[in-house]
Formats: sequence, C-alpha cells, structure tokens
Amino acid sequence: MRVASPYYTRPVFDSLKTLPPDAILGIMTLFRADSNPRKVDLSVGVYQDETGRTPVLECVKRAEREILEVQDTKTYVAIAGNPGFNRGVEELLYGKAHAAVAAGRVATVQAPGGSGGLSVAAHLLARVRPGMKVHMSDPTWPNHSPLLQLAGLTLEQYPYYDYAAHRVKFDAMTAALEKVAAGDSVLLHGCCHNPCGADLTREHWNALAGICERRGIVPFIDIAYQGLAEGLDADAYGVRLMAERLPEVVVVTSCSKNLGLYRERVGAVSVVSKTKAARDLVLANLANVARSIYSMPPDHGAAIAERVLHTPELRSLWDKELTEMRSRLNGLRTLFVKELKKRNVSMDFSFIANERGLFSFLGITKEQVVRLREQFHVYMIESSRINVAGINKANADYVADSIAAVLEG
Repeated sequence: MRVASPYYTRPVFDSLKTLPPDAILGIMTLFRADSNPRKVDLSVGVYQDETGRTPVLECVKRAEREILEVQDTKTYVAIAGNPGFNRGVEELLYGKAHAAVAAGRVATVQAPGGSGGLSVAAHLLARVRPGMKVHMSDPTWPNHSPLLQLAGLTLEQYPYYDYAAHRVKFDAMTAALEKVAAGDSVLLHGCCHNPCGADLTREHWNALAGICERRGIVPFIDIAYQGLAEGLDADAYGVRLMAERLPEVVVVTSCSKNLGLYRERVGAVSVVSKTKAARDLVLANLANVARSIYSMPPDHGAAIAERVLHTPELRSLWDKELTEMRSRLNGLRTLFVKELKKRNVSMDFSFIANERGLFSFLGITKEQVVRLREQFHVYMIESSRINVAGINKANADYVADSIAAVLEG
C-alpha cells in the first residue's frame, strides 16, 4: 500500500491558470469542422499557391536531394550554427559590400526560426540591461509580446497604423519615438508588416534613422518576409540604412516565408556593433544565450538554405520562384480590389493594393466578420485581418460577393 507523504498537500500543476483560446487556432478549428464546399480560409498565416497548398520550392527540393546524397553524419553543428548559412544571411540582409560587414562588426547566429531569433535577441538585450524597454508598433505580430516579455524586457507601444485611413500614422509615430529614452530599443518591421501590410517608405526609414541617431535608440528590426514585398534588395533598405547610420543594430530574420521552410525552423539573429571587439563580445554572448535556451540549432533547414544561397543555379531558381510568389501576392491584391470595386460596395478597399506581404485589415466590424463566417463560410480573424494568399482565381468572385453582401445587407 502506498503511504501518503505527510508533506503532500495538492497537485502542483493545479495552480496553473486557464488560458484564453488562441484566436487564430480557434478560427482554424472552426474552418476544419465546416463541411461547406465553398468555404474559404483567409485566416491561415502561411503562403498558399493557386491550389491552396503551401508548396515545397523546387530549389529546396534540389538542395535537399544533394544534401542527402553527400551527408555522412548527424552530429551537432556549432552553437552559432552553419557558418555558410550565416554568411549567406549576412549577404541577404546587408548586401555584398556593406561597410559594417567588411569591418567585421557584424555577428550572426543561426536560430530555430524567426521566433528563436527573437528569443535569443531579447535575452541578449536583457543581459545588456535587465528590464530594457522595447517599443513596439501598434499593432504588431501577436507573438512579439510573449517572446520579448519571457526574456524580461519591458514593452511599450508607439502609434503605427491608422485603422480608419489605412495607412501608417507616421507623424504620430515619430512624435512618440522622439520621446524614447537613450538606450531603449525600437522594434520595426523590415517589410510586409504583420498584421496590417502597411510598410514604411524609404523616406520614413531615412527619418527614423535620424531619430535613432539623435536619441541614441537601438533599432531592433524583424524582417521575416524579405523578398515578398518589392524584392530582396529593396526590402532590405531599412536594415542596410540603419546598419550604415547607427553604431548598433539588432536584426532578426526567417527563411520560413521566402524559402518556404516553415517546419524546418530556419532563422537567424544578426547584430551590428560599434567595434570589432564589441562584435566579438556580442557573438560570445549570443552563443551563450543560445546554449542556455536550446543548446544546439537544427541543421537540416539551414543546410538547405546555405546550398540555395551559395549554389548559382539554385540561387537563380530561388530568385525566379520568389519573384513568382511576390508577383502572385501583389497581383491578388490588385485583383481583390478590382472585384470589390466592380460590386460598387460602400467602402473603398483601394488601400489593399498598396499594402504588401500576406496580410491586410479589411476594416469591417466584428459582427460583419462573424456573419461572413456563419452565413458565407468565409473565415478570417475577428480583427478583420486577412491572408491575401488565401484568395485565388477560383474563389475571388465568391469572396467579393460575400463581402459585398455583408456590407450592403
């Protein structure tokens, strides 16, 4: 017979709190349970092709076959990850001849996805100054907050998106950032802002670089969609400018979207320091943080990305496939606006054609979102954020008809 311990009082896990349901996962569950053949999912957060699949790129398939043919071990890679991948990431982010890279002032560490990169970067900032303030856009990607808070950072918000005018509230944004204290960090979306799709212009980036210089702010750039707005080089304008103008910059990137390596978890954190000596300190601390969180990074996805980035034939194929994805997204935006305009709806949706990436807010009410789901089987998050890639030529008419019916009904 088991004798109860005199010290035992209650199960330790009973103290855990019930968590609110995840908004996106809840919508996905409802969509899967819907048997209507016309159902459309505009909530999912990944790229989809014309058939609704998230495809494996041909350049990835070829690289993977080559790797499997020659790979002879599954032992760990270095804590900092695949060196060739890290060099390739630096070239994507900063270009081939950036002064910061040439001076040896850039430290890059492979991470398990963009989320892993954000976590490593956040813990690095927390080591620099416990409780350091990071100012985030309103709105921002929902996972930014828990990832940064888990590292012990203090989070603030600055105005970013005007929900009524569907544009960046740049005057309000800069007014807020002019009050940010020296040594604080500002989290900026490099391109394809998630969730609103409204990006900073080059003029905006130039002005922000000036503010960061004057006030001693550390830019923290999350660029998870490089290549899906205007192109690989164009989308890196803000990163390259900040690294040119500022002594210290933190950049986190991901290969989930532009290489379609979602489940392989391929990302990186790259830090620009004022001197090479400071860069060496940063690299040692980045590796130590990574060691403390997950020990060693996964190899397979980064090995694929390295091969694509450094093999001319595969790189050329990737450029072609990435251009096709980007053109499809931007073309869908134009098509969607055109279809809505043809229906003479009361709202002006022309802003959607000017935004970039996967996401945009429709700007309709929660009640209208619910009606779209329950009556027309068109699913989106209740904030009215849609994934443009969920639209295709087969469902564009139906989606536009459904939205028109809800707006005018």
